[in-house]
Amino acid sequence: MTYTASSLTTDIAIIGAGPTALFAAFEARMLRLDCVLMDVLESVGGQCAALYPEKPIYDIPAHPSITGGDLITALEAQISPFDIPRLLGSRVSSLQGESGAFILKNDRGDTVHAKAVIIAAGAGAFGPNRPPLDGLETYEQSQAVQYYVKKRSDFSGKKVVIAGGGDSALDWALSLSDVADHIYLLHRRDRFRGAPETLAQVEAKVRNGKIEKVVPYQLHALHGEQGTLHHVEVATMKGENRHLEADALLPFYGLSTDLGPIAQWGIQTHRSTIPVHHATLETSIPGIFAIGDVASYPGKMKLILQGFSEAAMAMHAAHPIARPDTALRFEHSTSLGKPGTP
Repeated sequence: MTYTASSLTTDIAIIGAGPTALFAAFEARMLRLDCVLMDVLESVGGQCAALYPEKPIYDIPAHPSITGGDLITALEAQISPFDIPRLLGSRVSSLQGESGAFILKNDRGDTVHAKAVIIAAGAGAFGPNRPPLDGLETYEQSQAVQYYVKKRSDFSGKKVVIAGGGDSALDWALSLSDVADHIYLLHRRDRFRGAPETLAQVEAKVRNGKIEKVVPYQLHALHGEQGTLHHVEVATMKGENRHLEADALLPFYGLSTDLGPIAQWGIQTHRSTIPVHHATLETSIPGIFAIGDVASYPGKMKLILQGFSEAAMAMHAAHPIARPDTALRFEHSTSLGKPGTP
């Protein structure tokens, strides 16, 4: 099927479609501003949907616990009355113009004319740090090696090697130990990096046989045939080797991130983040704002709830650019009325 590129004119172009971007779209429409969501992923949700849809989040206000997937579903429901256009599945490749008259284009040929731009691109394009193992791609293609857990049920009754010493490795070892046949927790040191409560829970699972710690070992080789994994070979620095019977390997060695084309737009950047003015979230280029994990300023905390606050602040700061002839008076949502009503 041939794709027909589109051309849109809007008040605010939002680059990104994760939780912060979705709430920014809500704030835009509550201020009667038109907006469009643009993202390289095929669907909304960002890292919450792509990486951690079943992982519980505990610091979202009014939700003692909510999974990443359910949070995105709720944010989708919040903006559903507005029918916000989306240009997904293509990277924003260029941004030109000035405050009040920006032109954005993506790799697919779509063009967006916007008066202001909100960059809510998380940490930029992301991907896993892959272990240097021979034949790795074959096992990735068969899903025997995965870097994100989308469904816990995929590991039901399986023997799983989880490699890594940080929060992701510990959290998934705990979570999957309830459904997997056996969990090997592999780390090159006997010390893990995690909250004391998490470490205590892991030790309890180790004592009752739900988790087996394999330390101090590192990944050495994968053994199997035609993408079916049979054993994960691990080794110490002294050359001592073990073969762990396994159906799946989950390496949690963090993510590599890249701002991509954003770094070429003339915006001041610092270590893969975008410095912004704390009060307005405006970048070094007037009319372009950054919110969420990509934004940096003194006292910044990379929390979803802080991204929500930044979305509201940035949208209020962008309003005079989008509607210079309309006075903006702060109102609570109870005064603004039901979302989606004229």
